[in-house]
Amino acid sequence: MFKIADLARAANGSLISGNKDSFVDGISTDSRLIKPRFAFLAIKGDKFDGHDFIEEVVRRGIDTVIVSSLQFNSRLQGLNSLNIIEVKDTTKALGDIARFWRKRFKIPVIAVTGSNGKTTTKEMIAHVLSLKFKVLKNEGTKNNHIGVPLTLLNLDESFDLAVIELGTNHFGEIDYLSKICQPNIGLITNIGPSHLEFLKDLNGVCQEKYSLIKNLRLPNFGILNADDINLNGKINANKRLLSFGIARKADFSVSKLKSNANKLEFFVNNAKNKFVLNTFGRHNLYNALAAISIARIFGLSYEKIASGLKSFDFPSGRFQLKKVNNFTFIDDTYNSNPNSLLQAIKAFADYKAGGRKIIVMGDMLELGKSSDVLHKEAGKHAAGVCDAFIAVGRLSGLAAKAMQEYGFNRNNIFICDSSKKARDILLNKISINDRDVILVKGSRSMKMEEVFK
Repeated sequence: MFKIADLARAANGSLISGNKDSFVDGISTDSRLIKPRFAFLAIKGDKFDGHDFIEEVVRRGIDTVIVSSLQFNSRLQGLNSLNIIEVKDTTKALGDIARFWRKRFKIPVIAVTGSNGKTTTKEMIAHVLSLKFKVLKNEGTKNNHIGVPLTLLNLDESFDLAVIELGTNHFGEIDYLSKICQPNIGLITNIGPSHLEFLKDLNGVCQEKYSLIKNLRLPNFGILNADDINLNGKINANKRLLSFGIARKADFSVSKLKSNANKLEFFVNNAKNKFVLNTFGRHNLYNALAAISIARIFGLSYEKIASGLKSFDFPSGRFQLKKVNNFTFIDDTYNSNPNSLLQAIKAFADYKAGGRKIIVMGDMLELGKSSDVLHKEAGKHAAGVCDAFIAVGRLSGLAAKAMQEYGFNRNNIFICDSSKKARDILLNKISINDRDVILVKGSRSMKMEEVFK
C-alpha cells in the first residue's frame, strides 16, 4: 500500500491534483488487468501508449494516475478529485517506485543473469528454495526494465526472499536493474556471444553481466561459473566469490555423472546424496549446480535439494522432449544464440534415436558483424550430428551452405523462410516417422514453435 504523497516522492514526480493523504493498494501498467484501488502508471511502449487509456481506467473507477509530462492528457486537468502524479519519464518512474518498495523489505534478494540458462536457473533456484521458504520470482522471462520492477512491486510481508532474473541487450541495463532490486546474492550462469549487435564482443558481454556483482549489497555473495573462461579469472581475484563447475575445480562440482535414458544422475562434492535431473541435456548440470550453491547458502541439506531437483519441471521451450501426433521433437524453441545452440547440438548428439536425427534451425538474431561467421560455425557443428537439416531464414541458410562444405549431402538440406514451411518440409519432403527425432531451435522472433502446430 502506498500513501499518495509517498508514491509521488518515490516516483520523483509532482502531485498536481488530488489528495496527498489518500492511499492506493498497488501499481498497474495494464489497463485491461488493473485492480480496484490501484494506481495506473501510463507507459509508452513500442505498440501502445498507456496515456491513451487513462480516460478508460478513470471511467472504471481508478482515481490515481501517473503520467508523463510529455504525454499528459490535458482533458483530465479539470478532474479535481483525481490524484494525478506527473513525472518526466513514466518508465523510469516505475523503476524508481519499485526500488522504493524493495527497500521496505529486509529480505534477501538473489539476482540471476548470464547469456544462457538464466530462466531455467532462476526457476530451479526458486523451486528448491520453496521447499523451505516462500519465494517471489519473475513470472516467465519478465526480466527487463518493465518486468523486474513489476515483479518487485508484488513483494509483501509474506515473502521470505526473492529470486529475480535480470536480462539485457544494451550496456547499462544490468547496472540499472541491479540498482532497482538491490541484490544481496548475484549469480552469473555464463558469458557467451549474445546480443553482440549492441554489446560488441565477449568482453562487452562480460562487462555488462559482471556489473551485477559490482552492485551487490551485504552479505555480498557472488557465484560464478568456473568453467567459463571469461569468469574464471574473476573468481581467483575475489575471495568473496563462490564457484560452480564441471571441468575445473570449483566450490560446487559434479562427480560420478551418469546419463540414464532421459535422466541425468550425479553427485556433488562427493556427498552421499544422488541428484537426478529429468533431462538428457548435460548443459543443465550447470543450472543445477547454480541452484545447489544458492540452496546451500540458505541452509538446505543436500538431501532436501536433491528431492527438489528431482521434482523440477523444465520451463516450456527449453530442451523439452515432446510428442506431437506421435512424432518426437526436442523443443528448444524459446530462444537461440551460438552457445545455447552448440549445447543443444551436443546434447542431441548424445541422444539415442531409433531413426534419423533432424535439425530445424531458425536464425539467431542480434549478433551484429559476427552474425554470418557464427551461423556458418553452427552449420559445421550440425553437420556432424544430424541426418537432415532444415534452415529457416537467410542466416540459417548460411549454416546450410557451410554444411555442404563439410561434406553433408545436399539432398538432405532444405532452406525456407518460415517455420510453417519447415513443418511442411518435415511432413512432405523429409516424410518423418515415429522413429525420427527432430530438434527445433531459433531466436524468439522466428516463432519456431509453429513447427509443432
